[in-house]
Amino acid sequence: MTEVQRTVALIVAAGIGARAGGSVPKQFARVAGKPMIAHSYRALAAHPGIDAVVVVAGVGQQQMVRDAIGDVTVVAGGATRRESVALGLAAISNATRVLVHDAARPFLPARVIDAVLAALDTQDGAIPVLPVADTLARGDGLLGDTVTRDGLYRVQTPQGFRMAALLAAHAAWDASEDATDDAQMVRRLGGGVALVQGDPMLEKVTHPEDFAAADARAALETRTALGFDVHRLEVGEELWLGGILIPHDKGLSGHSDADVALHALTDALLGTIAAGDIGTHFPPSDPQWKGADSAQFLQHAANLIADKGGLIDFVDLTIMCEAPKIGPHRAAMVARIADLLALTPDRVSVKATTTERLGFTGRGEGIAAQAVATVRVPGTPR
Repeated sequence: MTEVQRTVALIVAAGIGARAGGSVPKQFARVAGKPMIAHSYRALAAHPGIDAVVVVAGVGQQQMVRDAIGDVTVVAGGATRRESVALGLAAISNATRVLVHDAARPFLPARVIDAVLAALDTQDGAIPVLPVADTLARGDGLLGDTVTRDGLYRVQTPQGFRMAALLAAHAAWDASEDATDDAQMVRRLGGGVALVQGDPMLEKVTHPEDFAAADARAALETRTALGFDVHRLEVGEELWLGGILIPHDKGLSGHSDADVALHALTDALLGTIAAGDIGTHFPPSDPQWKGADSAQFLQHAANLIADKGGLIDFVDLTIMCEAPKIGPHRAAMVARIADLLALTPDRVSVKATTTERLGFTGRGEGIAAQAVATVRVPGTPR
């Protein structure tokens, strides 16, 4: 009878990431709009050849893992990578194959997983590698002899193994000796480890400057969407525009604070992720939104984009009215919108125009606003 293969992926995320700096361990720092660990978890969990994913985290980091990726099996790691992997393996049952992946390699192409799993049909292990392209040389302050690159490779993860082979390698390993990776442990015990084609997307994030490079590698697509809104001007209402209160003899009337500028921006952002419009999320028929601060609408849209791993690149707003004059308040609006969206002010544009006394805005009956938002979000296969 053919054995049913059950494959479990083990994400090793127990380090403190000291070389990366930052206020949190690097596996929880944001890369391409998401905690770093969320990217590889998503790739592994979505792969049809993987049945379950287990995360090995540092002591006390279990909740950070769940906050980053949701409900997942989390195991407390050890003092070294080898110990962390061993503890992760001990938490896995009924698996015939296991993939061991470093959380610091966030972007994991499905074809690499495919290649690793296919190689396990004939070998005890398989690892993705890239050939060494740079010239190699010895040296100690001064250049020495060059070293041939023939037969040299850069090793990546995920490393795949037949479960029995990896368990045996860990059981036989001298606990006093460190291990650079699991593939060398299996190889020392006599197991065959196949080399499969790696991918530049799998570069490891180690140092602070690596985060910008990782953002640049992310498979993000650019989207642009338009938002438009209108509200009536009425005596006795406050005038909120662009998140600030403007002195005026009339204010905008609406179910919330009627900030037409933030409403247009909210719709533009929602449009970039095809998430409906402001009324979908905050129905005017719902009494809880009566008089509500429109800032929360804008931040809600921004949070939805962030939840999808998206990045807001730029927003552009045009306010159409005869009065009040927008110019004196433009800088304050830019600062407020930038603060709400966690953008630098140079990524926020606020403009104003009249309609030459034509139409409802020209007659001073209301104010209109039009907004355009440009974001980058993880692409989906077409």
